Amino acid sequence: MTAPFAIRDATPDDAAGIAAIYNDAVRNTTAILMEGEVDAANRIAWMQMRGQLGYPVLVAAEGAAVLGYASFGDWRPFDGFRATVENSVYVAPEARGRGVALALLQVLTDRARACGKHEMVAAITSENTASLHLHARAGFVETGRMPEVGQKFGRWLDLVFMQRRLDDRAAPPPAP
Repeated sequence: MTAPFAIRDATPDDAAGIAAIYNDAVRNTTAILMEGEVDAANRIAWMQMRGQLGYPVLVAAEGAAVLGYASFGDWRPFDGFRATVENSVYVAPEARGRGVALALLQVLTDRARACGKHEMVAAITSENTASLHLHARAGFVETGRMPEVGQKFGRWLDLVFMQRRLDDRAAPPPAP
């Protein structure tokens, strides 16, 4: 059975849809621990920054409608972490429960492998059970829990780290 949506690289035409999904998460969830909303120009700049690093921004789309998006970025800004990335996967409220997030995450992990990454990390608030289940279903395992390190909506939030190994290299490649 094929998905009724396509997974593809995002274009500037997708920026408004990506911004709408991001802003919904800011307003209504603890998936993004930010309080400020963004516009399409902000998302275009973000996509360009990711592209300059060689990192993808993917969308799940039905025609021109953006159902969800996913990307990864450097996990930490130190040379010793260059083989590890952190993912972001977000789905529009009306598209949840259709397999969009899992499809995006599967393509995203393939793209990280193609970039030579060794580990992918997800940092998820403990109350975001949908994301915790999604990542477990995609082969991620919980590797840490940090109580009350985040805050939103007037309450403290615990952060759960999950991670997935992307390859079987016994040692990292030499430094570039």
